[in-house]
Amino acid sequence: AYKKLCNGIMSSIPSSVLIVDEQLKVILANRNFYVKSKRSESNTVGRSISEIFPKVLVEYTGMTEKIKSVFKFGEPDDGGEMEYRAPGLPTRVYYYRLTPLINSLSKVENVILLMDDVSERKRLGERVRRAEEHLARVVESANDIIISIDPEGKIISWNGTIERITGHKSADVKGLFISNILAVSDSDSFASKIKGLLKKKKFSVWESSILNKDGETVDVSWSFSAIKDEQGNVIGIVIIGRDLTERKILEAKLTQSAKMASLGIMAGGVAHEIRNPLAIIDSCAQILNKQANDKKVRGPAVEKIRNATKRATEIVNNLLKFARQSEFALELLDIHHVIDNALSLMKNQLSIQHVKLETNYGFNLPKIHGNMNQLQQVFMNLILNTCNAIKEQGLLRIQTQCIDQVISINFTDNGIGIPEKNLSIIFDPFFTTQPVGKGTGLGLSISYGIIRQHGGNIEVESEPGKGATFSIKLPVYRKSSDK
Repeated sequence: AYKKLCNGIMSSIPSSVLIVDEQLKVILANRNFYVKSKRSESNTVGRSISEIFPKVLVEYTGMTEKIKSVFKFGEPDDGGEMEYRAPGLPTRVYYYRLTPLINSLSKVENVILLMDDVSERKRLGERVRRAEEHLARVVESANDIIISIDPEGKIISWNGTIERITGHKSADVKGLFISNILAVSDSDSFASKIKGLLKKKKFSVWESSILNKDGETVDVSWSFSAIKDEQGNVIGIVIIGRDLTERKILEAKLTQSAKMASLGIMAGGVAHEIRNPLAIIDSCAQILNKQANDKKVRGPAVEKIRNATKRATEIVNNLLKFARQSEFALELLDIHHVIDNALSLMKNQLSIQHVKLETNYGFNLPKIHGNMNQLQQVFMNLILNTCNAIKEQGLLRIQTQCIDQVISINFTDNGIGIPEKNLSIIFDPFFTTQPVGKGTGLGLSISYGIIRQHGGNIEVESEPGKGATFSIKLPVYRKSSDK
């Protein structure tokens, strides 16, 4: 009964088992071994280990020496991996180990050779390794920045693109806090994004500037994704960044192109605006030519010439400032001054289109942090849109106010309005309702980009036949200590 029980146990073991005596001969093998090796009991039992397994395998693994060592010292041996190919079967990978069987006299009577088939596990491990290598190559070869951090903000991985942009090698930054390495323009906001993700909040794309090792600024668009475990807990964050350098260059070119298109439209009005002071200068010059010695005539004539020259110079200077391609430099601005500058260039255009202008400026509005040239371009685009939308006697009302540290600028006209189907695409690049040759379709798209770049927003409300209102909202300038 005992022998039957032992045989039953041996047969049920899912590993291959050989029991070896001190002469290194097999005295017992289980069913799993016979199945895996395609050997029979008759050509297994009584055979030596070197007859069971290929001689090269026995020598390579040092199996005979290891079995002898177990007999001598009575200590198990972890063995290791070996590849064994039974006749007519594919090669399998086994993990083998040796265990002593000790009798009642504390002597090693036999050694158990236990073999686990790990072929599938090895194959799966190899597939996982290849998948990991492939994923690593994808991350490394990506044109975008890919960074992973732990919940504390320490860097786990750092791909080749961010190495190229910043000059910081992956090995040098792993384990360091990301906010210390990237030196983003708004590190507080960067940290808040990470904290928000840990609280399972979602964020849209966010733009900021980082410094490379040479101290040069690089504009980057960021997006954040949480890495979660099976329970939904955030265990890390993946940060994707895109270098905006080329896009910024293209945007600058498009902005300048749209600006030149606006100048072409304004040319007639500006020429007429300059003609008035030139006419005054010419008239006064003729008077002085005839009555140069008359002090009563000479004084007022000279004063008129000076004023007319000053006016013409102002018009030309405003035009040159607007036409100049400028960097995106921010300064403290009075929003009313920016609007008035745009109106001074568009005054004659409004007159030609018979558009009446009404301004309702809020009192003592706080300043904003913005780019004079770009905001002026936005306002001129909206004024040009009004001129195009009004067919007869029209009205443009510009209203400003400040609510909750946000300055609101509304441009309202009584033009033809905008069809509902166009409201969702009106800020798309190249969208225009003007005939071919009359509009580029870039004005509102560029205006939208400029306002967003200033941290603001622009929206439109309209009904066909009832005019339109473009609402711009810009944040009030606040000192760092107030933020």
